[in-house]
Amino acid sequence: MNTMNLESVKKLTYIVNTFILIIVIGLMGFFYLCGAEFLVYFSIPTMVVYLIGYYLIAKDWLYAYVWIVYAWITLYMGLCTICLGYTFGFHLYTLSMIPIIYYTNYMAYKMNVKMIKTWIFSAAILICYLFCTIYVSVRGPVYDASNTYAAIFWTMNSVIVFCFLITYTRILINTIISSEEKLKALSYTDRLTGLYNRHYMMDQLEQPNAFSPTDTIAMIDLDDFKKINDIYGHNAGDYVLMKSAEIMKSTCKDAVISRWGGEEFLILMKGQADAKGLMETLRKSVQETAFTFEFQKIPVSVTIGLAEKNGFSTVDKWVQKADENLYLGKNNGKNQVVE
Repeated sequence: MNTMNLESVKKLTYIVNTFILIIVIGLMGFFYLCGAEFLVYFSIPTMVVYLIGYYLIAKDWLYAYVWIVYAWITLYMGLCTICLGYTFGFHLYTLSMIPIIYYTNYMAYKMNVKMIKTWIFSAAILICYLFCTIYVSVRGPVYDASNTYAAIFWTMNSVIVFCFLITYTRILINTIISSEEKLKALSYTDRLTGLYNRHYMMDQLEQPNAFSPTDTIAMIDLDDFKKINDIYGHNAGDYVLMKSAEIMKSTCKDAVISRWGGEEFLILMKGQADAKGLMETLRKSVQETAFTFEFQKIPVSVTIGLAEKNGFSTVDKWVQKADENLYLGKNNGKNQVVE
């Protein structure tokens, strides 16, 4: 199961099924008052369909439920239109059926279950709509119901249909927005460490007029990381990366921290009065932390290269300066901060 929870979908389906069943019972009484005898009798198998619906939902046969219920609603509303005329507004329900069908298909996709063929449903609804309205336009309704009833039901059915359309459109838009936000978060996040990735950091660094001359970046590299992988294994290397990321987050709370690539990290510090002091604190924290993986103690240290924004016209040159200071520290013994 992916995002969508089956039990919550079943609960919602139970509620919708009950709501429709109550409407059918109410309409049965209305048809009796109108003298629409055929619709009174047709309401009986309609109620049976929704009673069977409870069984289908309980058995998790939601695909079969959707097929049966949507087909029956289309047939039911079509017959109501033929018998009473389109002035009652029953044909309007076909307009609300189509977005519901597509939303149902979306739920099926999220739940990783069989998807319905939406184009078949949509085509069937369109054909039913055209047949019923054209039939009534040419031959008139089967029953001559009161115009008072027609006005009441046109208003009621219009309100219900618009509520359906507004509700499902809102759900669809909110779902799209939520999915976009999740995708954006995933595209900006390093999966292993939970830090921002290089793509996100570049977006931050390339913002025009966003930095003061004293804003600083720090290029950080785990010392002898290849040896850690070779001696303790790649799982241990992943552990070291994750734990180092945790130390960075706890030490540099007001900074933007990213995994730049491999064992390299880049930290953006805006408005930090003592960037070198903060990086010294970070370096000591990493060195003094006990990295223990599968009962093995792993010595870990970092080398850090700093560069202020002042004097660099492009992001590439700014980052290059931090990188040069990093490798200067690497060549001079490692485990140090160079600015």
